[in-house]
Amino acid sequence: MILFPAIDLKNGQCVRLEQGDMARATVFNLDPAAQARAFAAQGFEYLHVVDLDGAFAGKPVNALAVEAMLKAIDMPVQLGGGIRDLATAEAWLSKGISRVIIGTAAVRDPELVKNAAKKFPGRVAVGLDARDGKVAVEGWAETSEVTALEIAQRFEDAGVAAIVFTDIARDGLLKGLNLDATIALAESISIPVIASGGLASIDDVKALLAPRAGKLAGAIAGRALYDGRLDPAAALALIRDARTAA
Repeated sequence: MILFPAIDLKNGQCVRLEQGDMARATVFNLDPAAQARAFAAQGFEYLHVVDLDGAFAGKPVNALAVEAMLKAIDMPVQLGGGIRDLATAEAWLSKGISRVIIGTAAVRDPELVKNAAKKFPGRVAVGLDARDGKVAVEGWAETSEVTALEIAQRFEDAGVAAIVFTDIARDGLLKGLNLDATIALAESISIPVIASGGLASIDDVKALLAPRAGKLAGAIAGRALYDGRLDPAAALALIRDARTAA
């Protein structure tokens, strides 16, 4: 189980949104590279980054901030937001991003995901952001008519590295992860699933390490880390202990 600290980028700054609403953004750090260094110093092993402006624009917008982070840290970075074609995915991977996350294009253009996963084995993930069970696209501005499971099943044999599953209703609100829906998805597909949206406290980390969540590959922590509700040292110690016990 990997705990991914999240950096969401808006106007070159680290922010957290509430329920994906760009009008409800809180700025937590003006310097994304410094925030990335802080997460590395705390002992995290994999960074999750989203170009929020890119998700709405359909193309990378916060590239300078992402590149500054890549120079500042050694740990692997997975990046989503505005990756809608093979050239963009390839460009990010060549710059040092370890894994790209394709969201909107996974709904609109499944062949892109399949082609990218074939060309870059183990380096392409799919981001599925659900509102009331249906997948939202275009930076969560639109809701489609397909479920997360229907989308995920399209990529069962495509070589996708992971599914990042976000419950939009909980994102940024510190209400706890929607583990029931996330575990149900993980048990229905063979692709590793990463939980996202609402992680609030050490209790969520304990729940992720419980036997029923055994199929989950990891979880993303955002606002709880920024406002001090989740102690990184305690969370990472729990995960280390669980790995040792296994």
